[in-house]
Amino acid sequence: MAFKEILAGLPWWVTWIAVPALALVVFGGLILSVVGFLVGLLFKVLVFVALVAGLIYVVRKFTASSSRDDG
Repeated sequence: MAFKEILAGLPWWVTWIAVPALALVVFGGLILSVVGFLVGLLFKVLVFVALVAGLIYVVRKFTASSSRDDG
């Protein structure tokens, strides 16, 4: 028996309100953990990109100024 067949005889609010609410109650902690992990990972990736960009900027500025002093 498919899930659609089970929900076919029930009112609309069971399908669209009660079932998602139960899913949030049961899996809420898992969902929050996954979302928190993804947000933390995204933040770390952005910090890494910013640090690499800053390093490239400093190295290019230093090598450009030192090459002008040599010539």
